[in-house]
Formats: sequence, C-alpha cells, structure tokens
Amino acid sequence: MDLMERVQEFESRKKSGMSTSDRVSAAREVKALILELNEVYKKDKDSSIMDIMKRLTVQKQKLDKRLKGNLNV
Repeated sequence: MDLMERVQEFESRKKSGMSTSDRVSAAREVKALILELNEVYKKDKDSSIMDIMKRLTVQKQKLDKRLKGNLNV
C-alpha cells in the first residue's frame, strides 16, 4: 500500500469507541506515518506533505492525551 493511501486510511478510520490497546496501536501507527512523511518531506520540501504531517500530529496528540488521562489530580 502506498504511503499516501495509508495516511488516507488512517485519517478516515473511526476514532471513537476505541479500546486502550487500539489507541496504543493507533498512536504507534500514526508516529510511524509521520516519520515516513518526514523522510519524504526532507527530499521534496512539498508544503502539502507538511500539512498532512500537521494534521496527523494533531491526531497523535489527541490520542496521547486520552492515553495519559488527567494527571493534574
């Protein structure tokens, strides 16, 4: 599967109702996608790739926030 197809599939995936293990695997998958996109961006310097990485980073931050829970108690 092409990198952009994997990104598209990840972004279209349902995020609600995930178990903790699903969230962990999703966080790992999105991290790998971001790193792969970063390697492509280093070569091409295409701004659309940067936009995709920013969108994925926001999703990863939401997943991480949900996994860590409320630590301010």
